[in-house]
Amino acid sequence: MTPGSMPEPAFIPAGFTTQAPLPPRLATGAGFGKRLAAAVVVAIVLATGGGIGVGWNLAQALRSRSAAEAEIHTVAPVTGTGGTTSVGAAATKIIPAVVDINTTIQTANSTTRAAGTGLILTSSGDVLTNNHVVQGAISVEVAIQGRSGTFTADVIGVDPTQDLAVIRIRDVSGLPTVTLADSSKLQIGQTVVAIGNALGLGGTPRVTQGTITDLDQTITASENGSNAEQLSGMIQSDAQISPGDSGGALANTAGQVVGIITAGQTSSFSTDSSHIAYAIPSSTAVRIANLIRSGQAGGGVIVGPVGYLGVGVVTLDAPSAAQLGLSISSGALVRTVQAGSPAERAGISAGSVITAINSTTIDTSASLGTALHVFKPGDSVSVTWVSGTASRTANVTLTTGPAV
Repeated sequence: MTPGSMPEPAFIPAGFTTQAPLPPRLATGAGFGKRLAAAVVVAIVLATGGGIGVGWNLAQALRSRSAAEAEIHTVAPVTGTGGTTSVGAAATKIIPAVVDINTTIQTANSTTRAAGTGLILTSSGDVLTNNHVVQGAISVEVAIQGRSGTFTADVIGVDPTQDLAVIRIRDVSGLPTVTLADSSKLQIGQTVVAIGNALGLGGTPRVTQGTITDLDQTITASENGSNAEQLSGMIQSDAQISPGDSGGALANTAGQVVGIITAGQTSSFSTDSSHIAYAIPSSTAVRIANLIRSGQAGGGVIVGPVGYLGVGVVTLDAPSAAQLGLSISSGALVRTVQAGSPAERAGISAGSVITAINSTTIDTSASLGTALHVFKPGDSVSVTWVSGTASRTANVTLTTGPAV
């Protein structure tokens, strides 16, 4: 099927905001055949925030680990009659290690609550989830199955390029953990179970059943037509998912996690569930989680707090440039500026276009995030931006915050 021969599907992010549904992402790219264009839920630099973001507590986040907990490993998948064949029994094995993640997100104008899902990796509280579940958050709280109340968690690292994050629950021990199986052995037609905090309702996770319908999918999404992002190697299934399932488990019938639920496709903006679901393979997730937990930044992995400028941006497009009377055609268009942020103190305002960080050219919103995330709070950087017909450059001292 050629691109454009059918309507673009909309995609529901698998994260969930309690005040209003998160906006759907639109499919773009290579058409709707074998390599179906689909949506990711990560928008690396759209969120803005304030305060000390997401409990980036390095002393706690990077504390030493015992040899037994130093690295997470996948196991050989159980197939056929060698393991559990009941979907219910498989879910029973996984649910104790599934947590609800609730975040507070501070934007330039308001504070909202959002919810997602996480999978417990270690008995001492390391949890795997999606980056977009914690992106832009100024606080993270976790509800654990079988334990009363909620627990504060710190983000120890993220990989926005893979839409993965590891958070650490404070002051816990003896937690049940998920078993992650080698996802390279998956087959189309294999029965799978999706488990997550559907619609952010909390309590016992919802369980749905389906089959793997495709493998190694490259999916693309944009936020209102901007900031297109790609994830590759995705698992496609027809297990029903909803907003809030982000970071949840896609598992086999032996109760082994084979993927991390990330996005779903829907034909309607008003639909709150999807039977075309995408998950990050467990083997990819384990590799990234181990890099984060060992403090190995680079290659997309961010460990600890990064420099925060305090802007919400989108990629500058030609209509916006014309409307603003700009002489430039690329850059990161500033939509919002956080009060009291380094950006505000430097004189950057909404409608400005950031074009350079030090000697690095900024031509998209994503490139701004990439450029800033190599710096730490307290670092001074040179920021160049255009406002109207004037170009300005200022040295800015970055602070700690949840996004860009």
